[in-house]
This record gives sequence, C-alpha cells and structure tokens, in this order.
Amino acid sequence: MKLLIGDKNYSSWSMRPWLLLKHFGIPFDEMLIHLNEPGTKSAILAHAPTGPGKVPCLVDEDGSTTWDSLAIAETLSERFPQHALWPRDAAARSRARSVSAEMHSGFGDLRSNMWMNIRASFPGKNGTPGVLADIARIEAIWSQCLAAHGGPFLFGEFGIVDAMYAPVVMRFRTWQPALSDVSAAYVERVTALPAVKAWIDNALRETHAVPYLDDCP
Repeated sequence: MKLLIGDKNYSSWSMRPWLLLKHFGIPFDEMLIHLNEPGTKSAILAHAPTGPGKVPCLVDEDGSTTWDSLAIAETLSERFPQHALWPRDAAARSRARSVSAEMHSGFGDLRSNMWMNIRASFPGKNGTPGVLADIARIEAIWSQCLAAHGGPFLFGEFGIVDAMYAPVVMRFRTWQPALSDVSAAYVERVTALPAVKAWIDNALRETHAVPYLDDCP
C-alpha cells in the first residue's frame, strides 16, 4: 500500500491520511511529490492514472486507487476495523462524521487566508471577519466535543476527526490567532502526538519551496 502525498510543509490534505496511517501503525510506503511544479500532476498520474492527479492518493498492491482525504480515511476504517478510527458508539460516530465532513467542505475563509505553512510564522495577520467566524465555529466544535467525550481528543481517543482538524492546528501555530484556553490546550495535545511531531520535523527539513505560500504581505 502506497500513499502519494505533497510537501509536508504545505499539503494539509496529505497530512490527514498520513497521520492516521502513522498513528495506528498501519504499514505503508510514502511517495512524496513536490507541489506546484510543471510535472506535479503527471507524476501523480504516473502512479494513480485513474485519479484526478491530486494528492493524497492511496494506491493498493493491485493498482486500485482511493483519492481524497476523507475517502481514504473511510477506506482505512473499513479495512482496519481493529483500530477505532471512528468512535465505536453509533451516536458519537455520527457526530464525528458530521464535524469531519464540515471540515472537509467548509471553512473556506480560513483555508484561503490562513494557509498551511509549517515553517512560516505570520502572527496576527489575515484575521478577516470571515476567518474569525470560521475560527469561532471551529472552537465551538472543539469545545463541545471535548466536553461531551472527556478528551484528551475530540471523541476521547485520537481518530479520523482529529486528523481532519490537525492541519487547522498547524495553521493556528503559524498564524497565532487568539484562542480560548480549551482550544490552546487541544492544539498542544495534538502537536505533541508522535505522528504529528514526525510530520512537523519532516516539514522543517524540507528544502522545496512554493514561493507564493511563503509570503504574506
């Protein structure tokens, strides 16, 4: 099983399934393809010709492919039921799916204005009204889930929903918006996870750059 990913410094979508595989000890081979290069799409399609030419993409031994972070997460949950990637409880699982899907399809202002760049530091920048509204909603989700399930992660133990929000944690570290104590503590717990620390360490060692993502006037 092979996971195609983009640069760890920038690729928020790649981070999500990679964390799940690493955290739960699921064996896989990593194929990193640099983003924003003339040959990026063709390099992805060379390994996953039936997909859209985007990362992440999971390629099985038989050549079948699964693309999109949430689709990969669902596939891993089905394939490795011994791991509680989703909560075991049906009601909790339904809510976890809902807030994961909300992350998957929403928060456009945050994505556009506070992009993921682990090596960068842009404190206090780009806090537009739309971004602040997205942050408020994310904080509400985190607070409600942590209160309902007792932590330390959103539904007790680390799972798909935490992986879906892990790139937001990276954004908050880079852009440093004001956060509640509850949110700040969750950011620290996610950052301290061995799989997350490994992703960050790898990102800091990367040398490939996407210049327009390294600049925030």
